[in-house]
Amino acid sequence: MDTGIQLIVGLGNPGPEYESTRHNAGFWWVDAVCREYGAVLAVESKFFGRVGRVKVAGRESWLLQPSTFMNASGRAVAAMARFYRIVPYHILVVHDDLDLPPGTVKLKRGGGHGGHNGIKDISAQLGTADYWRLRLGIGHPGEKSAVIDFVLNPPLKEEAARIEDAVHRSVKLLPLLLEGGFEAAMLKLHTQPKA
Repeated sequence: MDTGIQLIVGLGNPGPEYESTRHNAGFWWVDAVCREYGAVLAVESKFFGRVGRVKVAGRESWLLQPSTFMNASGRAVAAMARFYRIVPYHILVVHDDLDLPPGTVKLKRGGGHGGHNGIKDISAQLGTADYWRLRLGIGHPGEKSAVIDFVLNPPLKEEAARIEDAVHRSVKLLPLLLEGGFEAAMLKLHTQPKA
Protein backbone atom coordinates (compact mmCIF):
# COMPACT_ATOMS: atom_id res chain seq x y z
CA MET A 1 0.00 0.00 0.00
CA ASP A 2 1.39 3.38 -0.99
CA THR A 3 1.90 5.64 1.99
CA GLY A 4 2.74 8.91 0.23
CA ILE A 5 0.77 11.95 -0.85
CA GLN A 6 -1.62 11.36 -3.75
CA LEU A 7 -3.37 14.74 -3.85
CA ILE A 8 -1.74 18.13 -3.27
CA VAL A 9 -4.11 21.05 -2.80
CA GLY A 10 -2.84 24.63 -2.93
CA LEU A 11 -5.27 27.10 -1.35
CA GLY A 12 -6.01 30.56 -2.67
CA ASN A 13 -8.66 32.74 -4.24
CA PRO A 14 -9.27 32.67 -8.00
CA GLY A 15 -8.85 35.69 -10.26
CA PRO A 16 -6.04 38.10 -11.15
CA GLU A 17 -6.95 40.56 -8.37
CA TYR A 18 -5.98 37.94 -5.74
CA GLU A 19 -2.95 36.46 -7.50
CA SER A 20 -0.27 38.30 -5.51
CA THR A 21 -2.10 38.39 -2.15
CA ARG A 22 -0.81 36.60 0.96
CA HIS A 23 -3.88 34.34 1.09
CA ASN A 24 -2.73 32.78 -2.20
CA ALA A 25 0.50 31.30 -0.84
CA GLY A 26 -0.89 27.78 -1.44
CA PHE A 27 -1.47 28.60 -5.12
CA TRP A 28 2.13 29.92 -5.34
CA TRP A 29 3.39 26.59 -4.00
CA VAL A 30 1.51 24.52 -6.60
CA ASP A 31 2.68 26.94 -9.31
CA ALA A 32 6.26 26.38 -8.15
CA VAL A 33 5.77 22.59 -8.37
CA CYS A 34 4.47 23.03 -11.93
CA ARG A 35 7.55 25.10 -12.88
CA GLU A 36 9.98 22.71 -11.19
CA TYR A 37 8.51 19.47 -12.54
CA GLY A 38 6.82 20.55 -15.76
CA ALA A 39 3.27 19.84 -14.59
CA VAL A 40 0.36 21.62 -16.28
CA LEU A 41 -2.95 22.60 -14.69
CA ALA A 42 -6.23 22.68 -16.62
CA VAL A 43 -9.73 23.73 -15.55
CA GLU A 44 -11.82 20.71 -14.46
CA SER A 45 -15.35 21.89 -13.72
CA LYS A 46 -16.38 18.63 -12.02
CA PHE A 47 -13.62 19.21 -9.46
CA PHE A 48 -14.30 22.96 -9.08
CA GLY A 49 -10.73 23.92 -9.85
CA ARG A 50 -7.56 23.66 -11.90
CA VAL A 51 -6.16 20.15 -11.91
CA GLY A 52 -2.91 18.52 -13.02
CA ARG A 53 -0.58 15.58 -12.41
CA VAL A 54 3.00 15.67 -11.21
CA LYS A 55 5.43 12.77 -11.56
CA VAL A 56 8.62 12.57 -9.53
CA ALA A 57 10.94 9.55 -9.39
CA GLY A 58 8.23 7.19 -10.62
CA ARG A 59 5.58 8.43 -8.16
CA GLU A 60 2.58 10.51 -9.14
CA SER A 61 0.22 12.88 -7.39
CA TRP A 62 -2.73 15.00 -8.39
CA LEU A 63 -2.40 18.77 -8.08
CA LEU A 64 -5.42 20.96 -7.34
CA GLN A 65 -6.05 24.69 -7.08
CA PRO A 66 -9.73 25.12 -6.10
CA SER A 67 -11.52 27.80 -8.11
CA THR A 68 -14.16 28.16 -5.43
CA PHE A 69 -13.31 30.97 -3.07
CA MET A 70 -11.21 30.12 -0.02
CA ASN A 71 -14.23 29.58 2.27
CA ALA A 72 -15.56 26.82 -0.03
CA SER A 73 -12.25 25.04 -0.75
CA GLY A 74 -13.56 21.78 0.73
CA ARG A 75 -16.01 21.34 -2.13
CA ALA A 76 -13.18 20.86 -4.64
CA VAL A 77 -11.05 18.72 -2.31
CA ALA A 78 -13.93 16.40 -1.36
CA ALA A 79 -15.01 16.02 -5.01
CA MET A 80 -11.53 14.87 -6.07
CA ALA A 81 -10.95 12.71 -3.00
CA ARG A 82 -14.25 10.90 -3.55
CA PHE A 83 -13.79 10.47 -7.30
CA TYR A 84 -10.26 9.02 -7.04
CA ARG A 85 -10.88 7.31 -3.68
CA ILE A 86 -8.06 9.18 -1.98
CA VAL A 87 -8.16 8.88 1.80
CA PRO A 88 -7.40 12.02 3.87
CA TYR A 89 -4.04 10.61 5.04
CA HIS A 90 -2.83 10.85 1.40
CA ILE A 91 -3.89 14.49 1.00
CA LEU A 92 -1.56 17.47 1.50
CA VAL A 93 -3.12 20.94 1.79
CA VAL A 94 -0.71 23.86 1.31
CA HIS A 95 -1.90 27.14 2.84
CA ASP A 96 -0.88 30.51 4.26
CA ASP A 97 -0.49 30.71 8.03
CA LEU A 98 -0.82 33.90 10.11
CA ASP A 99 0.80 32.32 13.16
CA LEU A 100 4.15 31.78 11.45
CA PRO A 101 6.54 34.54 10.39
CA PRO A 102 7.28 34.96 6.65
CA GLY A 103 9.92 32.47 5.55
CA THR A 104 8.82 29.80 8.02
CA VAL A 105 7.27 26.59 6.73
CA LYS A 106 5.88 23.73 8.81
CA LEU A 107 4.51 20.30 7.96
CA LYS A 108 1.96 18.65 10.21
CA ARG A 109 -0.84 16.12 10.15
CA GLY A 110 -4.28 16.88 11.55
CA GLY A 111 -5.07 19.53 14.14
CA GLY A 112 -7.43 22.49 14.29
CA HIS A 113 -8.04 25.09 11.58
CA GLY A 114 -6.46 28.00 13.47
CA GLY A 115 -9.11 30.36 12.11
CA HIS A 116 -8.23 29.50 8.48
CA ASN A 117 -11.51 29.29 6.56
CA GLY A 118 -10.10 27.10 3.79
CA ILE A 119 -8.88 24.49 6.30
CA LYS A 120 -12.13 24.77 8.25
CA ASP A 121 -14.19 23.98 5.13
CA ILE A 122 -11.93 21.13 4.00
CA SER A 123 -12.19 19.44 7.41
CA ALA A 124 -15.98 19.87 7.33
CA GLN A 125 -16.32 18.48 3.80
CA LEU A 126 -13.96 15.54 4.36
CA GLY A 127 -15.55 14.83 7.74
CA THR A 128 -12.09 14.70 9.35
CA ALA A 129 -9.06 16.89 10.06
CA ASP A 130 -6.69 13.95 9.60
CA TYR A 131 -4.86 15.14 6.48
CA TRP A 132 -1.43 16.69 6.01
CA ARG A 133 -0.90 20.46 5.95
CA LEU A 134 2.08 22.45 4.73
CA ARG A 135 1.84 25.82 6.49
CA LEU A 136 3.55 28.77 4.80
CA GLY A 137 4.14 31.62 7.24
CA ILE A 138 2.89 35.03 6.14
CA GLY A 139 3.12 36.83 9.50
CA HIS A 140 0.36 38.61 11.40
CA PRO A 141 -0.74 42.26 11.25
CA GLY A 142 -0.89 42.37 15.07
CA GLU A 143 -4.59 43.24 15.26
CA LYS A 144 -7.35 40.68 14.76
CA SER A 145 -9.49 43.34 13.07
CA ALA A 146 -6.77 43.88 10.45
CA VAL A 147 -6.46 40.22 9.41
CA ILE A 148 -8.85 40.21 6.42
CA ASP A 149 -7.25 43.27 4.86
CA PHE A 150 -3.80 41.80 5.59
CA VAL A 151 -4.34 38.42 3.90
CA LEU A 152 -6.02 40.04 0.88
CA ASN A 153 -3.03 42.29 0.19
CA PRO A 154 0.39 41.46 -1.27
CA PRO A 155 3.29 40.90 1.13
CA LEU A 156 5.94 43.61 1.48
CA LYS A 157 9.01 43.13 -0.71
CA GLU A 158 11.18 41.63 2.03
CA GLU A 159 8.35 39.34 3.23
CA ALA A 160 7.70 38.22 -0.36
CA ALA A 161 11.36 37.23 -0.75
CA ARG A 162 11.20 35.17 2.46
CA ILE A 163 7.95 33.47 1.46
CA GLU A 164 9.40 32.70 -1.97
CA ASP A 165 12.44 31.16 -0.30
CA ALA A 166 10.19 29.02 1.94
CA VAL A 167 8.22 27.86 -1.11
CA HIS A 168 11.44 27.02 -2.95
CA ARG A 169 12.88 25.09 0.03
CA SER A 170 9.72 23.09 0.67
CA VAL A 171 9.04 22.24 -3.01
CA LYS A 172 12.42 20.45 -2.97
CA LEU A 173 10.87 17.99 -0.49
CA LEU A 174 8.22 16.84 -2.96
CA PRO A 175 9.98 13.49 -3.65
CA LEU A 176 9.93 12.71 0.11
CA LEU A 177 6.26 13.69 0.41
CA LEU A 178 5.25 11.47 -2.51
CA GLU A 179 7.03 8.45 -1.05
CA GLY A 180 5.62 9.00 2.45
CA GLY A 181 8.88 10.14 4.05
CA PHE A 182 7.08 12.60 6.32
CA GLU A 183 9.45 12.32 9.29
CA ALA A 184 12.46 13.02 7.05
CA ALA A 185 10.62 15.92 5.39
CA MET A 186 9.72 17.44 8.77
CA LEU A 187 13.28 17.09 10.00
CA LYS A 188 14.59 18.95 6.94
CA LEU A 189 11.93 21.65 7.10
CA HIS A 190 11.96 22.28 10.82
CA THR A 191 15.72 22.30 11.22
CA GLN A 192 16.74 25.75 10.07
CA PRO A 193 20.32 26.09 8.85
CA LYS A 194 22.41 28.27 11.18
CA ALA A 195 22.83 31.75 9.77
